[in-house]
Amino acid sequence: MRTVYTGGQVFRNGRLETVDFSVLNGMFERVGDVSDLKDDRIVSLSGYMVFPGFADVHVHFREPGFSYKETIFTGSRAAAKGGYTLVGTMPNLNPAPDTKEHVNEQLKIIGRDAGIQVVPYGTITMERKGKTLSDMAGMKELVIGFSDDGSGVDDEEMMRSAMLTAKALDKVIAAHCEVMALVNGGVCHAGEFAKSNSLPGISSESEWKMIERDLRLAKETGAKYHVCHISTKESVNLIRKAKAEGVNVTCETGPHYLIMNDSMLKNEGRYKMNPPIRSEEDRKALVEGFIDGTIDILATDHAPHSEEEKSKGFMGSAMGVTGIETAFSMMMTHLVEKGIVPLERLIDSLTKAPKTRFGFSGFKIREGESADFTVFDPSKKGVVRGSELVSMGHATPFEGFEKHGDIVLTVYQGNTVYPYNVEE
Repeated sequence: MRTVYTGGQVFRNGRLETVDFSVLNGMFERVGDVSDLKDDRIVSLSGYMVFPGFADVHVHFREPGFSYKETIFTGSRAAAKGGYTLVGTMPNLNPAPDTKEHVNEQLKIIGRDAGIQVVPYGTITMERKGKTLSDMAGMKELVIGFSDDGSGVDDEEMMRSAMLTAKALDKVIAAHCEVMALVNGGVCHAGEFAKSNSLPGISSESEWKMIERDLRLAKETGAKYHVCHISTKESVNLIRKAKAEGVNVTCETGPHYLIMNDSMLKNEGRYKMNPPIRSEEDRKALVEGFIDGTIDILATDHAPHSEEEKSKGFMGSAMGVTGIETAFSMMMTHLVEKGIVPLERLIDSLTKAPKTRFGFSGFKIREGESADFTVFDPSKKGVVRGSELVSMGHATPFEGFEKHGDIVLTVYQGNTVYPYNVEE
């Protein structure tokens, strides 16, 4: 069945323009004049913005092993509500995806329950313990890349071996950069909030020291190296310098690091994540790095937990917050609308940059591409409420934040995946 979408402000060639388009057999059939086409269904997008489907290369859907926190089904629905049609799921699971057989366990669930494209990471090391390399070659065709996210690879020789193996397989190493000896039991950024609340702090050095080491190894090995969720000004500077030297490195940060600083925190679990929200100086450096492209990708690190796990303040709560449903509206409201971040840069960080880095196509609304797109209503004002999230995790640092606009439609391979249960 052909569907013709009319009157929307479609993001093409770096700008919004009023363009009609048709979708047939899951593909963009025509973008432009559709007046001569016989249409089975017409959808007016007048007043709306239309973007290529978003990609998030860093989410935690918790299955298999921790389905009380989130499932592939609930996570992919949350992603669709946020405008995402592709996600990469992190490997802190049980069993960890460290062999082809273990990845296939996850893929069976994905095949049954995912409403969008869900691609798992394989681990770098067996059980993410940092002692023995995983079956990287056996997993190559099944995974988006390799990561021990949630754990840093402390052993330098192990990381060097991992990078050399990943390079031979032409896959990305996505590194959680954290020197545990420097974290030393910290629960929030080692800044004013930590001091005023008598909380143990996490130093910035615990992040950037590992990045510094890995950049040296990436330069040596030529591996495709990606740094997860950077949060410090030093990290930005190190990666900017490495890129200038030709190191094959990309990196990501999350909306909460770009919008919030540690003066906005309260001693509540919904603000606790790893790495932590840091100082205003760090936030400004991250924004600058995001604008100039040093930070390539916006990723949410969507990491849901149960209500009980997030109800014990900074000292007792689990690390991780829910983020995939609010990411785009928060970025639009608090950075794009204020003229701080150009819309083109935001869309690139959600489409072309992640898909290009991790080897996926389909980041443009054009004829012959898979019909993956998301529709944003800029007039739909509201306030973020964790209790209204589709995700099983309701702990969001953006609780009570204003949002100017929201996703109203997400289409994946020509099928409406948000709102749910819509007949095509």
